Amino acid sequence: MTKRFSALAVSAAIVGGLLITSVPTHAATSAGQGAVSTKAAIRCDKDQMRRQIAALKDKAAQLKRLGETAAARKALNEAAAIQKKLNACIKAEEDASKPFPG
Repeated sequence: MTKRFSALAVSAAIVGGLLITSVPTHAATSAGQGAVSTKAAIRCDKDQMRRQIAALKDKAAQLKRLGETAAARKALNEAAAIQKKLNACIKAEEDASKPFPG
């Protein structure tokens, strides 16, 4: 009889532990899904991003001529970051337009 109670107690502890650990995981995935749907609503202004990239590259060239290599490198890094975002936006739009991505 005591073996049955011990087995039930262990089983209850295991089930309780599984429930406790699965609740935060479910809450985290629900929050993540909300963030994904929010990101999907963001639109990219490709023309503006291209203008920013061109302006930053011009600024970097001017800074390089003036001998400010560190500032020029920073401007080029900013331009590269914007280019990366632009590429991601273009790819996301292309993938969204396909009926069956794959």
